[in-house]
Amino acid sequence: MPEYLPLDIPDNPRLGNNITHFARALRRAGLPVGPGRVIDAVRAVEAAGFTNKRDFYWTLHACFVNRPEHRIVFAQIFRLYWRDPRYLEHMMSMMLPAVRGVQEEKLAQSAEKRAAEALLDGKQPDAPEKPDSEKEETQIEIDASQTMSAEEKLRTLDFEQMSTAEVAEAKRMLARLKLPVKPIPSRRGMASLHGKHTDWRRTIRAAMRNGGEIRSLAHTKPRPRWPNLVVLCDISGSMSQYSRMVLHFLHAVANEKGAGWAKVHAFTFGTRLTNITRHLATRDVDQALKAAGAEAQDWEGGTRIGASLHAFNRDWSRRVMGQGAVVLLITDGLDRDDAGALEREMERLHLSSRRLIWLNPLLRWDGFAPKATGIRAMLPHVDSFRAGHSIQSLEDLANAISRTDDVGEKARLMALLEG
Repeated sequence: MPEYLPLDIPDNPRLGNNITHFARALRRAGLPVGPGRVIDAVRAVEAAGFTNKRDFYWTLHACFVNRPEHRIVFAQIFRLYWRDPRYLEHMMSMMLPAVRGVQEEKLAQSAEKRAAEALLDGKQPDAPEKPDSEKEETQIEIDASQTMSAEEKLRTLDFEQMSTAEVAEAKRMLARLKLPVKPIPSRRGMASLHGKHTDWRRTIRAAMRNGGEIRSLAHTKPRPRWPNLVVLCDISGSMSQYSRMVLHFLHAVANEKGAGWAKVHAFTFGTRLTNITRHLATRDVDQALKAAGAEAQDWEGGTRIGASLHAFNRDWSRRVMGQGAVVLLITDGLDRDDAGALEREMERLHLSSRRLIWLNPLLRWDGFAPKATGIRAMLPHVDSFRAGHSIQSLEDLANAISRTDDVGEKARLMALLEG
């Protein structure tokens, strides 16, 4: 139960319409709410009554929530719509932090911004009317004419150029993306009718059950083995917007069943290395990223790529890279530390990984060239160098991650580097 119980439930005779609008907000926030559940909720409230605050909350909760990760989203939308008489002002404060200082009064909790976006999306015909004293206050108009874009435009739009509505839609699109990988053949075998190798142990055992007569040969084939995915994401000031979107994508990959990865390990770095793997296991994406941001104290700070890679190679490489892991390095490569140390750490990381793929948002520029010292030190030690600034670039990554011959833009940039 949320902590806002003392507030009164608004007295509105159009209860059925309000429950319907409340269900639409839940659906926009990601809960699987359909017409059947709305009908059940109206009938349940009719049976349970509308006089007790706690009973009303848990009646709607029983009708609309069936997964643990949906409880926080439901609680926030319920508070904003049913219990807070100034809910519209709080929603605007989640979307526009500069509105009348409300953001400083109460910071956004986990899933609260998603709840505000869900309630502000579209018209609100059944919102409680304001008193006459509040009607005379200055009204704030918000131009939402350019807050929605088509999916084709969003696929190629730079993350840093997206509006609030476009970011929300892009996050929903990223949640549907997959990052499939092909299995790795191992030395261990498994039974197969058409395998290339003969399993003499099973063949002899079967013969012993038949008086020593070999009636057929048992065969084996290599047992498939799935690699680990290790992600090193730069969260410095120049990468903050891109890293937030990439972490949304990685959360979907880490929670996708049957995607092929044995395990997804995630690390963030700015001035120091932080392991956020356990936070990605949280099913709710807002709660997961909030916990990861709380642990990574260097968010939007400086950049020390060489020192961070040294910490990973020293403390984590043997733990997470022992099974032929694929490494995704997400950074712009703008580092002012010792270039020689950075090159040594990149070489060690490359030798420890099955494939090292570098995603760099600076590749969005047509005239990009490896002029920065950090980029020149890192580029020779990656297998593939690709862009990472849009949904389309992440889709291209999903199509190329299992191709061992894919080098992205590395060949072209190495020619410029050597020339």
